[in-house]
Amino acid sequence: MVLIAGAFVAGLGWAGWMASERLGQSLPAAYEGRELAVHGYVCDVPSPGVYDSVRFSLCVEDWPSLADTGSLPEKLRLSWYGDQARLDLPQRLRAVVVLKRPHGAVNPQGFRYESWLFRHNYRARGTVRQLEPLPGQECALPCQYHRLRLAIARSLHERLAQSEHHPLAEALLMGHRGWLTADHWRVLQQTGTVHLVAISGLHLGLIALVIGLAGRWALALLPRHWLSPAGQRLALAITVLLFGTAFALLAGFTVPTRRALLMLAVASLLMLGGRQLGAWTGYLLALFLVLLFDPLAPMDQGFWLSFSAVAILILVFAARLQSAGRLATLMIAQLAIFVGLWPVLVVAGQAPTAVGGLANLVAIPWLSIVVMPVLLLGGGILAIVPAWGEGVGKVFDLVLGAMWFLLDHLSELPLPPLDSNLVLATVLAVQVLTCLFFPGRRSRMAVAGVVLAWGGSCLAPTGDTKRANEWVRHPEVWVWDVGQGLSVMLRHQRSVLLYDTGPDSPSGYSAVTSVLLPNLRALGVSQLDYLVISHGDNDHAGGLEHLLEALPVGDLVSGEPRRLQARWPGGHTRSVDPCLTGRSWQVGEWTVRLWQYQGDGTGGPTGNNASCVLVASYRGSELILPGDINANAERAFMADPGRGAAPVRRRLVVAPHHGSKTSSSEEWVAWLAPEVAIFSAGYRHRFGHPHEDVVARYRAEGSRLYNTAYSGALRLVLAGGGLEIVESRADSPFWIRSAGGRELDRGP
Repeated sequence: MVLIAGAFVAGLGWAGWMASERLGQSLPAAYEGRELAVHGYVCDVPSPGVYDSVRFSLCVEDWPSLADTGSLPEKLRLSWYGDQARLDLPQRLRAVVVLKRPHGAVNPQGFRYESWLFRHNYRARGTVRQLEPLPGQECALPCQYHRLRLAIARSLHERLAQSEHHPLAEALLMGHRGWLTADHWRVLQQTGTVHLVAISGLHLGLIALVIGLAGRWALALLPRHWLSPAGQRLALAITVLLFGTAFALLAGFTVPTRRALLMLAVASLLMLGGRQLGAWTGYLLALFLVLLFDPLAPMDQGFWLSFSAVAILILVFAARLQSAGRLATLMIAQLAIFVGLWPVLVVAGQAPTAVGGLANLVAIPWLSIVVMPVLLLGGGILAIVPAWGEGVGKVFDLVLGAMWFLLDHLSELPLPPLDSNLVLATVLAVQVLTCLFFPGRRSRMAVAGVVLAWGGSCLAPTGDTKRANEWVRHPEVWVWDVGQGLSVMLRHQRSVLLYDTGPDSPSGYSAVTSVLLPNLRALGVSQLDYLVISHGDNDHAGGLEHLLEALPVGDLVSGEPRRLQARWPGGHTRSVDPCLTGRSWQVGEWTVRLWQYQGDGTGGPTGNNASCVLVASYRGSELILPGDINANAERAFMADPGRGAAPVRRRLVVAPHHGSKTSSSEEWVAWLAPEVAIFSAGYRHRFGHPHEDVVARYRAEGSRLYNTAYSGALRLVLAGGGLEIVESRADSPFWIRSAGGRELDRGP
């Protein structure tokens, strides 16, 4: 016990030291927004980005314009915009860049970009202003490695660019996913097969299997006296490790490939030792080595999934005295992993989909038996005979096209989502794994009964597909951190209203799928009673079609209904009601009223001033969500006699237009005198929201100021006559800067 405790403390110390070293390389705040010169080399494969940009990683060699470079970042995440941006970057380059410190949206659930940046050691990100080749000394060894990999990637792309499925081929052969489109990601996510295009244990395992079988065949041809059995095992292990290392290097030697390579090394050690080490001993040895070489590995969801999957397979198969046959083994392994990983995915906020099990059951064998051998053979042919690129591309299209045809059609199946209840998932996993652990007719019958009963309960029609929302005792307001955009949720008792859906991007990012849906599921929101889209701008109405597909929605209202419907793909029939001044709803005990500016008499409102303003009242507290209205609409709102004369003890406001200088006029701020003013804006966004004059006006009125860029998602709770405000960044891990609303004192 003392040894275990000591090892645990030593591991924490090792991980803490590694984390502190990485945190120490953050860009100082004084350098944000400044033009800085930097020398370095490209250390990944450049990818096309949105708005004709080029995204790439730069490993820094020097900061020629700065004197003290000891604590500056060693790796940058850069985007190059403009007509001169090109994918064929020079390997070593001199650039003028404008940088920001690592930053991303922080919400209770969903993807955290800031964590991803920290995990991959990007200690600053920004844009390129100027770029040119850097002549002079030859590349060091890491630079030469990236130069070679980049050359191979460019050569492969040139030879496969005309094939339909070259993005998948390049992702599987080299781990370069830059050519995957938003449609690719949609299908992969909906079928739970994203792991297929992330080079990891599955792919290195296939490499080891192919090389191992080929090596055994080659060794069988040699005279027996040339190598002893032990020598044959050693030669085979070295060969497998060499090919595995080469493939890991070709795939970029990323975190998952390094982890998989270590596990492959342990497996090779077990093979050399014969029966001297048990399966669990090898498992623990692999876990120890991964944590030793990469103590930050537990930050990766893949770490937990890969080691959990291996543990499940050992649990199910290690105690078997008799092989179950190839087909039965495949079915048992798929069922065990699908059900066994269910609780792990629920904890990670990513419950598996019903279609995911079926997709993986077919896609993994096809990838293992057909796709990867064909890709590896074709890649070798292209390396020897580059002129055969067109023919090899057609063969790639044939095998990848069959897999993609299946995944694409499976993604359209209207299967219900699996329950994200951790208790249910754990009970089902324990039952199924227990039955599989004791193989036999009765166990198989028990497994079949459990699975059929569960499947029937999931798929059986219930008449009403709507489920009640979780009960909320006190009125709540959630202002989500969606970057430069807006999304606010009001809820009380079982009633929920959502105001705006935040932005989406041509890159495939959507606040709906990345922020709203994960958080709504975690909060027990299964339907929206009311959805108000202030107006049709992308930062307020992005991803709306995804939300309507994922959740039942009651009343849908917008200040620009026609513009909203024009955003949807053809054939969408959902009606949108106009914003009618005076229309009211009850959201629990919230009384919600709508208001819209009618213009100056020359026509109806358009653009920002068409925003549907929402006013919610609860026992003397008033919340105002004004969308993007400007000073003219603000004056009309204040002068409207139909607003009512109910006494207001506390007023909360989300500043119009993210704190733009065209809104939040002096009259508006003085008339509101809000207790709390919230800015929903992007971190150091090019628009500069919130404007310093606007911040000063609210501060002069004594308002408590918050900005989602610094506070993360905000939760406001009205209880017992008081107001509680919780900032998500205050509860975030140590590698995410917990700045809070006081950062407003430092400007935008």
